[in-house]
Amino acid sequence: MSAYNPFNPFANVDITKFDVTKMMEEIKLPGVDFNTLMEAQRKNIEAVMEANKVALEGMQSIAKRQAEMLTESMTAASEAARQLSGAKNPQEMATKQAELSREAFEKALENMRELAELVGKSNSNAFEVMNNRFNESLHELKGLVEAKQ
Repeated sequence: MSAYNPFNPFANVDITKFDVTKMMEEIKLPGVDFNTLMEAQRKNIEAVMEANKVALEGMQSIAKRQAEMLTESMTAASEAARQLSGAKNPQEMATKQAELSREAFEKALENMRELAELVGKSNSNAFEVMNNRFNESLHELKGLVEAKQ
């Protein structure tokens, strides 16, 4: 714990000794089961952690695919340079440049579409984890309400 601070009483509290569960059990509110409440919050935190894990895995797969695309692009660029250097006259070079430009543009669109799909899938998977927990918590709440009636 840091040095005593007379100007901020909250700075003098050792939060390592603070037990929320014990405190909530001592506040006897009628109709509130704090153990159930704490269990629900634990499940919520676990769902957030799982959603973060799924999102991270998605971002890693996107980064990996982007690196693969970069490698493919570098290979294609070197092949394009080789093809252009073999042109026999300016007309043949212009024709090859137009063809290579079209192919590069189509490949860029394909890559953007693929990355957009990967991002969408990653977001959907992370959202699904949170949505499942939300639905589960609604069922838990419904069960609590029905038990009180």
